[in-house]
Formats: sequence, structure tokens, C-alpha cells
Amino acid sequence: MSEFRVGQGFDTHRFAPDRDLILGGITIQHEQGLAGHSDADVVLHSIIDALLGAAGHGDIGSFFPDTDPKHKDADSKVLFREIWELLSNQEGWKFVNLDLTIITEEPKLRPHIDAMRESIASLLETESSR
Repeated sequence: MSEFRVGQGFDTHRFAPDRDLILGGITIQHEQGLAGHSDADVVLHSIIDALLGAAGHGDIGSFFPDTDPKHKDADSKVLFREIWELLSNQEGWKFVNLDLTIITEEPKLRPHIDAMRESIASLLETESSR
């Protein structure tokens, strides 16, 4: 495609007990996870929303509504791959750049940034760069 587009995604979930904390496709040790219908990976959900928005397809809820029981506790990496398959292989969109801001009081994310970066790069089938 010769058209250049930019998308923006945003997601927020509250902490919840008895859930894994999954961010950017990796599990981070923490006493709580995030509440949500799926695994509540706000990082991947935000990227999905940005990709869908850039392509003019709405948001993650349009494809994976939280009212659909088949998405209960869904792995966001699976949802991501489904959306990326649609956008890249079926529609021909190419990924150019990603800049991501994560706002959280806890846990400290610095020790996990490289693993998240590699996880996201593998989902986009690209190489991570700094």
C-alpha cells in the first residue's frame, strides 16, 4: 500500500486478585493481575486498537466483544495474531513504527521492557529495535 496512516490505541483495566498480570504478551510476577473478559493485556489491546484505527476498522470490541463467551479469558496474543493476519495478509497493510506509553504505579516495568519488546516484535513478525 502506498498510503501512510497512523493509529492510536488506549486501554485501561483495574487490578484484580487471582489473575495473572499479562502485559505485552508476557506474564509479569505481581500480586494482582488486571480484570477483564480476556486476559486483559492492556498493552496488546492498545496496539490492536491502534492498528485497527489506522486501517479504519473501529476497535477491538468490534471484533471481540466482551459479551461473547467464546472470548472469555482469551489469550490476547491469539486475538492480536487474528487482527494482524487480517490487516497484513488479507488487506496488505505494513507495519512501520510503534511508540507505546504505559502508565502504571506498579509494578516497575523497566526489567520487563526488553521481553515485551521482543514479544510484540514476534507478533508483528518484525525485528525489535531500540
